[in-house]
Amino acid sequence: MELSILYRGPLASCDYDCAYCPFAKRRDSPEQLRADRAALARFTAWVREQTDDRISILFTPWGEALTRSWYREAMVELSHLPHVTRVAAQTNLSCRLDWMERADLDTFALWSTYHPDQVAFERFADKHHGLVARGVRHSVGIVGMPEHLDAARRMASVLAQDGTYLWINGAEGHSYTDAEAAQWTELDPLFEVSRSPHPSFGRPCRTGESVISVDGDGKVRRCHFVPKNDPAQLLGSNLYDGSFRAALQPRPCPQLQCDCHIGYVHMPELGLYDAFGDGVLERVLRSAPAVRTPLR
Repeated sequence: MELSILYRGPLASCDYDCAYCPFAKRRDSPEQLRADRAALARFTAWVREQTDDRISILFTPWGEALTRSWYREAMVELSHLPHVTRVAAQTNLSCRLDWMERADLDTFALWSTYHPDQVAFERFADKHHGLVARGVRHSVGIVGMPEHLDAARRMASVLAQDGTYLWINGAEGHSYTDAEAAQWTELDPLFEVSRSPHPSFGRPCRTGESVISVDGDGKVRRCHFVPKNDPAQLLGSNLYDGSFRAALQPRPCPQLQCDCHIGYVHMPELGLYDAFGDGVLERVLRSAPAVRTPLR
């Protein structure tokens, strides 16, 4: 079986203070951190045992995970497992980089986000150059807030030197005029896909079939965006008893719309698998966009 897993444990602390994020500057208690570490160890042990599968993993924490040693060690270990085809994480790159040299860089990757109001341009650019020097596969992105346009243009000029893709996330709740959208599209040819939410109810999606979401307790759902308090959205009883496997099948989306890349990237109608190839999880663009007209 080929299976992509989006893992989100209980970690909810972050060292950044982004105004739009409810987890900004949040601190987990020692008990919460111990619980998160134990949950990740359990998940890593499970992946280690699934030798009959081909597994790809994206860590999508509420906060910043790579400042925590247990996520760094898990990514290094998982990258060396022969049946793991990709292990990636969403990160703000505030962590150090030297530990990545122990990873299998054919498998290891990062989805990194530049926050202009949280980190100096030069510091983030240095982190990018450090990843390039180490041969770490990664994308760089930014939230398309109007006040971030100049910073995004400056970062795009740096990334263009080595061909790193700059993705732009449409800002939640922000409506873009065509003129504004054109400015962002100059930086990210796929911005139109992120510009506004996609109607998804009843439409095909790979989630629940070859892509699943797993939380720290081992509960399995098709994606992060279905209601967590709805038992009908669970796939089996738990990851660790294997019952989710019998529930994997093609199924239409139950949500009215999908407004996050880690969700709509799996909608076949958008053709994003063609654009990203084996870089779907870490958002690394394979070639010139081959996407279809965004759903409206």
